[in-house]
Amino acid sequence: MERRLLCVDDEEIIRTTMSAILSSHGFRVTTAASVPEALQKITTEPFDVLLSDLNVGNPGDGLTVVSAMRRTQPHALTIILTGYPAFETALEAIRQQVDDYIVKPANIPALLTAIESKLAAPPGRRQFPSPKRVAVVLQEQRVRIQELWLAWIAEDAARPAAPWTRTQRLQHLGAVLDEVVSAAQFGAEQDLASTHHGKPATSPPGHTAQTLLREFCLLRRVIAQVVQENLLAVNLSYVVPDLARVNENLDRQIQAALDTLTIAGG
Repeated sequence: MERRLLCVDDEEIIRTTMSAILSSHGFRVTTAASVPEALQKITTEPFDVLLSDLNVGNPGDGLTVVSAMRRTQPHALTIILTGYPAFETALEAIRQQVDDYIVKPANIPALLTAIESKLAAPPGRRQFPSPKRVAVVLQEQRVRIQELWLAWIAEDAARPAAPWTRTQRLQHLGAVLDEVVSAAQFGAEQDLASTHHGKPATSPPGHTAQTLLREFCLLRRVIAQVVQENLLAVNLSYVVPDLARVNENLDRQIQAALDTLTIAGG
């Protein structure tokens, strides 16, 4: 059965692109370029899915569209898209009870998976998943972290070149993530400074202190973005202490890697 989807965005290129992609996946797509246009369509046409940009003309307008859809067509799936993933915005999205929250540029396979999985839920029984600790989210998003980190390294003009293959990078990143996830799983009462979670980081062959610092800096940014992308799934009661432990562990790994680099250099 054909599913009807309303795409709301004030950028024509995004409306055109999303319409083409979603139509090719079996959706009957209607677009709206403004909040008034979206509200008019919501009150006159039935939809199965609302995909709305957060900032349609004015900040926060996407949540107005979500609210209208919730009131008039409560069965419809509601998804917010935004290029400005502020923490406060995500909290407001949660309060508005959106079904999902996607950061631009949208990961199309992930977006389609989210839509299909939520539409497959029994009518009237669609629920938010149980909130997860940051460690669980990072473990589940390992592939996404790897993809982002490698892409950002390749694009980073400020990072000095290092003679390392893709396989070597992924092996090193895997070890670092194992440490990060292990650290994030510890309770607030644990003394991270006196606890070793597995094997400390070492400096990779061919790296300099500048290279190491830059790559860890990029990894810290990647982790923050991935948590932001999955904020609706995170247990907000623990997100701050969990991220603090992640950053403390990254600092410890940076220092350990720099120490081995110093020793190797004599």
